[in-house]
Amino acid sequence: MENPENIFIETSALLKSRNEWLLIGQSGKTFALERDEIELTFERGRIILGFLGEKGFQIWRVANCQVKDEKIIFDVTRNFEKEREKIQLVPRILARALGDAVELARLEKANQIARLIVSETQNSKLIRVALNEENGRFAHIIFETASGEQMAALADVAEQATPELFLTTAILWLAQLERRKKKPVSKMWILTEKKQTKNLQKLHALLRENYQRQIKLWEIFRKGTKARTDEESSLKEVASLKIKDLWRAKKSKFLLETSFEVSRTAREIISLAPEKTDFLFTKNGESLRFRGLPFARVRKVLNEEKVWFGIEKNKQILNETSRREFFELLENLEIYRQFNSPNKRHALFRLAPEAWLEAILHRNIKLLDRNLILSPVYNQFRASADRIDLLALRRDGRLVIIELKVSPDREMIFQAIDYWRKIELHRRQGNLQTAKIFGDMEIVDEPSIVYLAAPTLSFHRDFDFLAKTVTPEIEIYHFDLNENWRESLKVLCIEKIQNRFQPKIDVF
Repeated sequence: MENPENIFIETSALLKSRNEWLLIGQSGKTFALERDEIELTFERGRIILGFLGEKGFQIWRVANCQVKDEKIIFDVTRNFEKEREKIQLVPRILARALGDAVELARLEKANQIARLIVSETQNSKLIRVALNEENGRFAHIIFETASGEQMAALADVAEQATPELFLTTAILWLAQLERRKKKPVSKMWILTEKKQTKNLQKLHALLRENYQRQIKLWEIFRKGTKARTDEESSLKEVASLKIKDLWRAKKSKFLLETSFEVSRTAREIISLAPEKTDFLFTKNGESLRFRGLPFARVRKVLNEEKVWFGIEKNKQILNETSRREFFELLENLEIYRQFNSPNKRHALFRLAPEAWLEAILHRNIKLLDRNLILSPVYNQFRASADRIDLLALRRDGRLVIIELKVSPDREMIFQAIDYWRKIELHRRQGNLQTAKIFGDMEIVDEPSIVYLAAPTLSFHRDFDFLAKTVTPEIEIYHFDLNENWRESLKVLCIEKIQNRFQPKIDVF
C-alpha cells in the first residue's frame, strides 16, 4: 500500500463525514455502526482499524484500502497475517439506496409471478401484489377466481427461504387473512421453484388434513434454465402426499462415522478439563468443545496428529510458538464460559448457547427425563447432512428425538417434525438397529417421539398456534426449562402437544 499516511488522512476525513455506516463482512454479514464505534489510527507507519462487532471490539491491521463510490473497502489482517478479511463500510444513506434497488427487483419478480397466476388460471383477476412487511423477502399475492372467491399466493422472491420458514410464513399469513372482516381468505397457494419443491412437499405431508386442504403447492415450471419471462414459464400443481407416502422412499443413505477411537492428542486435551470438554467426530477430524463451544480440532496429517485451535473460523496450528496462546484460550474459557461469568457479554459466554445446553444434557440426560438412555454415538449420527441435537431411547424401547432451543425460533416446530421424518425413515428401514447406535438394546417398532425443550421464555409467541397445525400422528412433548439452566438445569413442566387444553404435569 503506497502512501499509507495520505490514505489514512483521506479515509479518516470520509469516515467523519457520515454519522452512520453499514459494515459488510466477507461472509456477507452486516452490522450497523455509528461514527464513534469505528476507530481508524495511524501507528508506526501502519493503519489500524477498530470497530464494534457482534463478537465485541475487533482490531485489524489495514493491508490495503480503496474508496469506490463513497464505499470504503479494507483488506485487513491480524494474528501475524494468519487471519485475513475484506471489510466494506457503506454510508447508511447509500445502503438504503441499495436496499431500494433490491426491493424494486423483488417487487418486479412478484409481479411476474402474479401475471403468471392470472394467465394460468381461467377468468381470474389480480387484486393485489406486495412484499411482506417483515423483511420484503416474500411476495403476497391476492387474486380472485371466476366464482368470485379470493385466494392468496405466497412466493419466495429472495430465493433464500428454507422449507420450514416458507411453510411457517404461509400458515401465519393465512391465519391473518382468515381474520379479515371483509372478504376473508381461506385458501392459499405456495409457489415454489423446482429446487424447493421436493422438501416442501414432504414437510407439507406432516400438516393436519385441514391445512393440507387449505394450502396447496404449485411449482413454477420454467422452459429452460434461464427462463424468467411470463411466456417462458408455467405453473404445475404439486401432488399432496400422505404420511404413508413418505416411507416409500428408496433405501436412504445412512451417515455414521466408521471410527469412534479418540486420538491420543484429543485425550490429552480433554484431560485438561475433563468435566467440561467433549468431542465430536467430523469430516475434518475430532472437534473438541468446552461446554459445547468448539475450541480445537485434532486431525491426522501424514500419520501425525496435528491440532488447530481458536473459536473463530480461521484457526491456528498448535506448536511451540502458539502454545502460550492455546493455554490462554483455555484459561479464558474457564473464566468466561461459566454460569457466573464476570462478563456475560463476552463472546466465550455468548457463543453457541444451544450447544452448551446440549453438553449439559449429554453429561446427564436424566435431567430431562429419568427414563431416557442417550445413544453413546449420538453425535456421530447424521440424518441427511444434519447432525441431531440429541437422540435417545426410552426404557420402553421408543426412539426419542430431542430438539433444543435457547432463544425464540418461529420455525422450531417444523424443524423438529422434518427431522422426525428423516429419523423415522431410518428407523423404519432398520438402519438404526443395524448400526447398533444403542448397543444391543432393541428399538421397538413404534413411531419415534419428539421432545422440544427450551427455557420457558424461549418458546416463540407463535409456537402454540403453529404446533396445532401439525398432524396428530407425530407424538410431541413440550418441555419448559428454567431460565438459569447454565447454573442448574431443571424441568419446570412437561406438556403433550396433542393435549394442549389438558392440565400440565407439575414436576417441581
